[in-house]
Amino acid sequence: ATPCDTPATHRVAQVQGAGDATPLAGQTVRVEGVVTGDFQRTDQLSGFFLQDTRPDADPKTSEGLFAFARESFKDVKVGDRVLVTGRAVEFNGWTELSPVTAVDVCGTGSVAAQSYTLPTAENSGGLEPVENMLLTFPQSLTVSDHYNLGRFGEVTLSSQGRLYQPTDRPGVDPALNARRSLLVDDGSTRENPATLPPIVRAGDVALGITGVLGYGFGRYRLQPTKPIDYKNLNPRLPKPFPVIGNVKVASFNTLNWFTTLGSRGATTAEEQQRQLAKLVAALKGLNADAVALMEVENNGQTALQALVDAVNAEVGAGTYAALAHPYPGTDAIQVGLIYKPGKLTPVGAAEASQDPVFSRPPLIQTFRRKSGSQPFTMVVNHLKSKGSCPSSGPDTDQGDGQGCWNPTRVAQAKALLGIIEDQDLPNPIVLGDLNSYGEEDPIDTLEAGGLAGVTKRFVPAPLRYSYLFDGLAGELDHVLVGKQLLKRVTSATIWHINADEPRILDYNTEYNPPGLYKPDAYRSSDHDPLIVGLTLPGAAG
Repeated sequence: ATPCDTPATHRVAQVQGAGDATPLAGQTVRVEGVVTGDFQRTDQLSGFFLQDTRPDADPKTSEGLFAFARESFKDVKVGDRVLVTGRAVEFNGWTELSPVTAVDVCGTGSVAAQSYTLPTAENSGGLEPVENMLLTFPQSLTVSDHYNLGRFGEVTLSSQGRLYQPTDRPGVDPALNARRSLLVDDGSTRENPATLPPIVRAGDVALGITGVLGYGFGRYRLQPTKPIDYKNLNPRLPKPFPVIGNVKVASFNTLNWFTTLGSRGATTAEEQQRQLAKLVAALKGLNADAVALMEVENNGQTALQALVDAVNAEVGAGTYAALAHPYPGTDAIQVGLIYKPGKLTPVGAAEASQDPVFSRPPLIQTFRRKSGSQPFTMVVNHLKSKGSCPSSGPDTDQGDGQGCWNPTRVAQAKALLGIIEDQDLPNPIVLGDLNSYGEEDPIDTLEAGGLAGVTKRFVPAPLRYSYLFDGLAGELDHVLVGKQLLKRVTSATIWHINADEPRILDYNTEYNPPGLYKPDAYRSSDHDPLIVGLTLPGAAG
């Protein structure tokens, strides 16, 4: 008798069961199926997927299994009909056979990919009923996350367009976000894989994705069985959408521009030059008359001036000048402000708040157009971040989606309103990285205090985001203006050079393949810059 004469003891559906875990855990079983996905190499998943060609009638039971069997044990290929003996286990949530003690190839067969449409139905058990099965998605799916594209070969796709932060705009359902999402992996558990999946921008779209649905690290993962063809539906803009106005004001978080090596920014001189080239390209593209900057090293004028010198070397000596921050605080980073003396004249000296509520004190400067009379006052901010959470007290994460330190950010927003009122600042523009999404308490506080959010009025909702976190787009960077100045705001845009770009394209040399780096604006930071056009009265110019 041949090994193929030893029949199966169980159907795949019996090993899978109707729940989350196999009902046969620890038992040795023999199953029959056709290989649908071959990932046996040691630089892959060290196993293969097989699927029963005669499904049972229960939609809750999956017809697929993963067999943990390296190619050195027995090499199989897609389309092989196999009989596999092994122990049924639930490996960190993944139903599989491990160890496998016999793999017998007994002819060939075929399994048609099951059509599957996102979002997964409510109360359907999610993707568990199709775990380990060969699936095809007949709909267009949008790239929503690529944070680990380079590190682990992962991309998250979503149905019905991209995913947004629930606290950034009305009508976003976090549970629906989860049911719309699909993690697409690269069939490997290796870090920094030599062969990368396509390098995509968020907002790109793919149609007809086919693969087998594995599980690992707490997530269902589609392992593609054929290459994915992405369509570039969110093309890079070489320059921001043109903004209308005779004064252009921008806000840009530089993601730790440090001249001190090995601290928060670049670790080597080469990285620093790569970082600087990207920041200069971004500032050149913005071409704003005044730019509020965040995350510049707090080392006096050194880091700020190095940035200005590098920009001026490209756009012309004296084009930009840097303000000195009179009270930058004790944080490792400070806010800064650069402006074009040919276009704007500072009115009075730069000021700052010494209110201890600010760990990074705001920088305040009033300007006039060279040929105009109406002043406006920039109040540059970097509010408390949502990271490094306290373990107790009101600033802990309250589970309301606003993250930790929310009461502190609200207090900072109130302090900003107090500064505007006490100093009677003319035509205030509060701008910067406010570390708050559009519908969170700090933004509500500023709006209730008489400031108007500019991007909510001028940027269409699908394009109104400046940051990507955990696959959810939202706006952390804001420009809010006083009611009188709002009449003078003629346009605004967000230049999507960073949030949509995978981090493998940044200036870092570790992990990033050397051929990918370019000295352009894309992934110069992790925040997108905002630009606002003001049309102020006075002579043309």
